[in-house]
Amino acid sequence: MLDFLFPKLHKEGYRFLAIASAVTFILLLISKVLGLISLVVTAWVYYFFRDPERYTINDQNYLVSPADGLITQIIETQGPKELNLDNKKFTKVSIFMNVFNCHVNRAPASGEISEIFYKPGKYLNATLNKASEENERNYLKLKDIHGDELIIVQIAGLIARRIVCEVKINDKINQGDKFGIIRFGSRVDLYFEKYDLLVRENQKTISGETLIAKKKN
Repeated sequence: MLDFLFPKLHKEGYRFLAIASAVTFILLLISKVLGLISLVVTAWVYYFFRDPERYTINDQNYLVSPADGLITQIIETQGPKELNLDNKKFTKVSIFMNVFNCHVNRAPASGEISEIFYKPGKYLNATLNKASEENERNYLKLKDIHGDELIIVQIAGLIARRIVCEVKINDKINQGDKFGIIRFGSRVDLYFEKYDLLVRENQKTISGETLIAKKKN
C-alpha cells in the first residue's frame, strides 16, 4: 500500500520536487491560500516523476509498451528518414503521454542500442500526428535478439521541454529496462516489422507490461 501511495521517484524529479517544496514553504508564510495551491502543485510534481515497479513478460517473442499512455495512431509507414530507413516499411504505434501518466520509458525488447539520433524541433501538441515529424525528438535504434531493428522515438510535446535519454550506443538493454524519461507531456513512437499487432487505437498502455505485438511465426 505504501508503494502505491508513495512510489519511488525518478532521479530527474528530485530537483523539481525540491524547488516546488521550497516555493510552497515560502508561499505558506505569505498566504495560506497560495501555499495550499502550491502544495497541490508540489504533490503533482511528485506524482509526475514517480517511477513505479513494472513487471515485464520477459519473453522475446513479444514487444512490450515503451510508455504509459494512450495509443493515438497505428499505421503502416516508411521508417524514419533520419535513420536512413525511409526505404523500409514498418508498423508504427504512437503512444501519447498526458501530464498524469508516468513518463518513464522502457525497452520493448532485449537487444543492443545500435544508433541514437537527436533532432531539434517544435513543441506542437503531441496528440497531433505531425508531431512525429516536426517536434523535438530522439531516435533510438534497437537491434533485438532476433536480429530485427526496432525504432523507438521519444517526442517532446506542447509542455515538454526536455527529452532525457539514459542509454548510449552499444549499450545492451533488457526488455522492460528503463532507458529515459520525457518531462511534462509527450509521445513515444515505436516502429517494428515481422511482428503481429496485439493492440488497437484508443487503448491505454502500461510501460513495460502491455503487450504491443507478437513475433510472426
